[in-house]
Amino acid sequence: MMTYWEEDVKDGDYDKLSSVAARIITDMKGHPHVLFDAEMGCGKTTLIAEILRLLGVKTRVSSPTYSIVNEHVLGDDIIYHFDLYRLKNEELYDIGFEDYLEGGSTVFVEWPGLAMDFFSAGTLIVKIVMNGTDRVIRLHEM
Repeated sequence: MMTYWEEDVKDGDYDKLSSVAARIITDMKGHPHVLFDAEMGCGKTTLIAEILRLLGVKTRVSSPTYSIVNEHVLGDDIIYHFDLYRLKNEELYDIGFEDYLEGGSTVFVEWPGLAMDFFSAGTLIVKIVMNGTDRVIRLHEM
């Protein structure tokens, strides 16, 4: 597992969060699947919302905790945003998770632990760790 970079983001520093989101967008090129690994309340959805805003998504971004997947239209493309927190392994097949991954669209996944077997080496992982009230955000490959 190679770490590309690590950034400290002070609580409430939205300029820094936006800078980190822009950096993730740059590093996403050629990586259609990005996994967001963090404990509850660390800011996974907030970071994804900022990435989507910078990409040009105009709709409100919310956590797909209950819907499981949200679709964000960006021109002719769709970005799928999954939250696998409430799912069991067999439910991944029931929702057609593999079809989303094979469809050629960008896919963001919160709580990816359940689905790690669906991803290959080179998949990007954004790891967010709390450090007091601040966050350490790391980008690395599987």
